[in-house]
Amino acid sequence: MLNPSRSVASVVLDHSECAEVFARHRIDYCCRGERSIEEAARERGLEVERVMAELGGAIAARRERPPSPAALATPALIEHIVHRHHAYLRRVLPFLRPLAAKVARVHGDHQPTLREVDALVAELAETLLDHLDEEEQALFPALAADDGAPAAAGPRLAAMRDEHLAVAALLERLRRAAGDYIPPPWACGSFRTLFGELEALERDVFTHVHLENHVLGPRFAPGT
Repeated sequence: MLNPSRSVASVVLDHSECAEVFARHRIDYCCRGERSIEEAARERGLEVERVMAELGGAIAARRERPPSPAALATPALIEHIVHRHHAYLRRVLPFLRPLAAKVARVHGDHQPTLREVDALVAELAETLLDHLDEEEQALFPALAADDGAPAAAGPRLAAMRDEHLAVAALLERLRRAAGDYIPPPWACGSFRTLFGELEALERDVFTHVHLENHVLGPRFAPGT
């Protein structure tokens, strides 16, 4: 049985299937994962009992639970993050930038918020790609090396978490500009593809950041 006082991050760590429930209600389980289920639900104007019931249903429906990322050794966890999440972003962001520009150019007069979506996609792509480079070239090698001790890793991990907060803020602005990624009835295929891919990117980034903030980072906290 889940307790509403548990942090949302700890719930996702133990029950990965709950991530979808939190994402559906736009509850941030990565950058703000320290909040309790109760706090997060009330912040979103949701009934705590309803959220708890959905989480319980997701857990009950899961027949085979994959190994927890927490069970992976640090080198394997880093490899998983790079090959699963970093590779996904490096593949999808160059596709989304021209697509967002095209949709804004074609439909921006009819729906001006698409110009904001285009600008935010460009900013998000630049921010994320720089962030991936920094992690792969500096942070991750430091964590895997002998100097990956808490004292040495601390400043790099603090910078990582700050950058994650900036990305979360960008994603929130993007979702607002895109009207929760609900395309209008007249939207063309490119328009619908853009919104669908942006929503998928948001879900993947939340999973990605959760792994870095709540699985990888705590391994290098003082006293561990």
